[in-house]
Amino acid sequence: MRLSARMQKKQWHFLSADPIAGQLVDALKIPPLIAQVLVNRQVKTPEQAKSFLNPKLNDLIEPEQMPGIIPAVDRIEKAVKDKQKITIYGDYDVDGITAVSILLGLFRLLGADVDYYIPHRVDEGYGLNIEAIDQIARAGTKLLITVDCGITAFDSAVAAEEKNIDLVITDHHRPSSDGKVPRAVAIVHPNLDKNYPAQFSSGAAVAFKLAWAVVNRIKGKSPTPPHLKEFLINATVFAAMGTIADVVDLRDENRIISSFGLRAISESSLPGIEALINAAGVKSKTIDSFHIGFCLAPVLNAAGRMGHARLAVELLTSDNALKAVRIAEYLKEQNKQRQQLEKKIFKHACSLIAEKGFNHPDRKTIVLASDEWHTGVIGIVAARLVDKYYKPTILFNVANGKSQGSARSIEGFDILAAVAACSKHLNSFGGHTMAAGMTIDADKIDAFADDFESCAAANWNDDEFVSRLDIDAVCSLAELSVPTVRLLSTLGPFGSGNPSPRFAAKGVRLSASPRIVGLGGDHLQIAVSDNTASVKCIGFGMAHLEKKLLENEFFNIAFEPQIDDFYGEPAVQLVLKDIQFE
Repeated sequence: MRLSARMQKKQWHFLSADPIAGQLVDALKIPPLIAQVLVNRQVKTPEQAKSFLNPKLNDLIEPEQMPGIIPAVDRIEKAVKDKQKITIYGDYDVDGITAVSILLGLFRLLGADVDYYIPHRVDEGYGLNIEAIDQIARAGTKLLITVDCGITAFDSAVAAEEKNIDLVITDHHRPSSDGKVPRAVAIVHPNLDKNYPAQFSSGAAVAFKLAWAVVNRIKGKSPTPPHLKEFLINATVFAAMGTIADVVDLRDENRIISSFGLRAISESSLPGIEALINAAGVKSKTIDSFHIGFCLAPVLNAAGRMGHARLAVELLTSDNALKAVRIAEYLKEQNKQRQQLEKKIFKHACSLIAEKGFNHPDRKTIVLASDEWHTGVIGIVAARLVDKYYKPTILFNVANGKSQGSARSIEGFDILAAVAACSKHLNSFGGHTMAAGMTIDADKIDAFADDFESCAAANWNDDEFVSRLDIDAVCSLAELSVPTVRLLSTLGPFGSGNPSPRFAAKGVRLSASPRIVGLGGDHLQIAVSDNTASVKCIGFGMAHLEKKLLENEFFNIAFEPQIDDFYGEPAVQLVLKDIQFE
């Protein structure tokens, strides 16, 4: 919402007006703009709209329907009963951290002998590794449960079996294309049954379903005990954080989980959550998906990026308020260091792109490597480079002849498939359509980069791979009343699959002189009017357009409306996403 505009020109794509929207207007008594946004999100009947606008926990899929969950609960039940040591093994991002926190909290409540392990991002890298299994085995673990990882850990699964450790895998990443899965007592994964309704769960949501199923097994046909009911409510907070931070589709079940988790987080009495919110500087009484994605998640991620993610789990699961505050403040400082490092790497990467000519229109991809880059930050920088140059981007760090890489993609380009096509150069890889990670010997990076560019060029579609700005509707400024914009906010939580509503107004003109604002003088504040109303706008990263605005009497704007309460009286403000002068 507050990200800077991309460097290159965007192609505006107007979503078609649908007459079905009129039926929603009549049935629900809502403004036409709201109805059109609902239709654009494939919500086309009054019943669907009521469900979308009022998500209910009762509409969640019963946890026992999740593929593989019954044998997983069976094995967990035995481990708890027999006091066998359980170790939870998670990823070091927010999705993994929150997934670990969910299961750790439950097993502690149940009095289980439980520990957790999160690999060090720099020293160990992503996923279940054999060296960690050796350490876990020496600690006496009999049941190893992965969260947010493990679905392609074939060698590690064999190693666990050789150490007489039972393995339960819970994951949401894409399984192997040949359909093979690791050897395990149970594999809990939404994609293992194509008929399962929620195919795009986060790792934390999968862990939440497993925890819920364990609670159901414990209570049987009796009412849920109060302490386990409270646990499940708190677990929705963690599941929502992981779901939003991992940028999975925020429709259907993910919407329900995120909606209730966001409500619960505002009322949470968990010391770690309260300390995290304060450390992140969030002053709002209500927490939304923006606060999760751009305020809370970066602080949690700083643990894994700059140090060790165990600290983030300690924060979320702590019952000591003073300890939680100390950890949160430490992670806040770590995040500040991460931001400074990110700026330095981004600047260096941009200079390399210019030097190598990767910004030329004929070049389809960006692949760069450096021994000066921190592994924990290259993924964020890759995403920023995609935002600036709109090309699939992979950044590698180099250390002692080895390298870890982070890939980010553009809409429509399956970067995991492209990486897989060049995997002969890699030691390991995995990920999603839009993001991937990999390891490689440093002397193979150039050959990989050449093959990756060739693969992209062979599958490139100039008409499809453009920086496209989807517009929900063209409207007049008068249609954007405070009540309407407030109602638009109820369509959240916003994110992948349910983006913030975006509109366009054509033929607007300045109603006051533009003002350059921001500490770095990067942003632009303007007021525009049409024949119906006048409204204030803020354009983040748009200061360079000041002169052009003064030179053009009329122009078109694409924007996301929001309510500005800064001066006490609520007023509509438009967050500009693009300006066209044609």
